[in-house]
Amino acid sequence: MDREYARPLDVPALAQAALMSPAHFSRQFRSAYGETPYAYLMTRRIERAKALLRRGDLTVTEVCMAVGCTSLGSFSSRFTELVGESPTAYRARDHDPGAVVPACVAKDRTRPSRNGEAVPAAAP
Repeated sequence: MDREYARPLDVPALAQAALMSPAHFSRQFRSAYGETPYAYLMTRRIERAKALLRRGDLTVTEVCMAVGCTSLGSFSSRFTELVGESPTAYRARDHDPGAVVPACVAKDRTRPSRNGEAVPAAAP
């Protein structure tokens, strides 16, 4: 899911690739990552969307489609839920392009969270 986040992914297809039933895959995934496969996928998509929005050369709609979302409304709602502001507001904010931050630190600091709680980091 980390690599193929922009493709249409669903639990049955992921479960089949893992040679598990969809229900068993979902239980095992949640046990390992602390969230459902869909929530994990959307978190990855929002992380990528934040990076694209910080670049500033794409519209919100283009970013939505680039990260694999098909509905601008759903994308905007989920983005706002996880980030705390709309994609348009996030894109308009000054993101200080001159600041040099290691990628691992930037990923940790910009990772979306639900209800102010930290989202567990993915296993390597």
